[in-house]
Amino acid sequence: MSAQQQVITIDHISEQTAPAVYVQNGLKPFLQMIKDEVSGEVPDLSTLKGRERIASLAFTVSKRKAAVEKPGRDYLRKIKELPKVIEQELKQFVDGANALRDEIRQPLTDWENAEQARKDRHVDNIQAIKDLEVFGATPTAAALAQTIAQLEAIELGDSWEEFLAEAAQAKDRTLSLLRALHADRTKHEAELAEIEKFNAEKLVREQQERDAAIAQAAAEKARREADERAEAGRVAAARREQELLDQAAAAQRAAAQAVLDVEAAAERQRLQLQLQAEQAERQAAQAKADKLAAEQRAEQDRLNAIRRQEEAVEQARLAEVARANAAADEILRQQQERQADVAHKSKILGEAKQALIGMNISEELAKAIVLKIARGEVPHITIQF
Repeated sequence: MSAQQQVITIDHISEQTAPAVYVQNGLKPFLQMIKDEVSGEVPDLSTLKGRERIASLAFTVSKRKAAVEKPGRDYLRKIKELPKVIEQELKQFVDGANALRDEIRQPLTDWENAEQARKDRHVDNIQAIKDLEVFGATPTAAALAQTIAQLEAIELGDSWEEFLAEAAQAKDRTLSLLRALHADRTKHEAELAEIEKFNAEKLVREQQERDAAIAQAAAEKARREADERAEAGRVAAARREQELLDQAAAAQRAAAQAVLDVEAAAERQRLQLQLQAEQAERQAAQAKADKLAAEQRAEQDRLNAIRRQEEAVEQARLAEVARANAAADEILRQQQERQADVAHKSKILGEAKQALIGMNISEELAKAIVLKIARGEVPHITIQF
């Protein structure tokens, strides 16, 4: 038992003395006190007084136990509430300290945020330059030219701050890739245009051939129809001529019969029959003339059909000649443009080479340097054609 516990008795345990009492092994001395108090005598169980004494001693133990337990229970409830109080006090203290810390650091935090935003802005702008070389689908030469113009318009200066070198490198690399892709797409599209032009010309030729075949078929049909009409006219004329001849023969037979039967009316009848015969002859002559006219019209229709066919063939030939001449002119124009471009680039490269030779560089080395620059193999240096 500690010195403090030796002073404290069971009857004097209170809220003030509880911290010194209710510690590890702190209650053993009090249990010993109770033992000493009740174990000093041996009551006689054979007498009523002895038995009452035993009961009194047991009750004393209960009273002493309650005297020690109750202050302990009260102290235990109090210290169970203590962590909540301490936790609340600590929370208020920590929150206050954190707020004070954040308030003191706020100017530095604001500067760091602004600095990070500045760096992020430069990084995003550099990434935007790099993203210009990324396309969702294969771009056209026109789209690439627009993107190259957009990238070339980006100015590099002090506004890029410490990111200037990285931005310049990204711009040069992206420009190099876009220009190479633009040259490739331009060549590819030119080849496609040539193919489309060839296919279009082929379609025109095939259509012209079909038109010529149709014209020839139409001419053949017209000739056949003209022949058929002429034949029909000849048959109709021959039929009409035969009918008139039959009528004339019948009239002559009737006249002969009339002469035999009616002698008195012979002269009048003869005149009538002669008139009829003359009319029949005139009609026969007209039928022959109609037949001849029909044959002449059929022949003219045939000649007209042949002439239209020849004109259609000649028009098709002239159209083909015009197309061939236009194609030859276009090929010559493109060849002249390429020759002019080659001459222009050769002149620029020659002037650049002469400038380097003027700097005491050998002609061979100057030529190699100019060619490397022209091919884009020297970073940050280009030749303007």
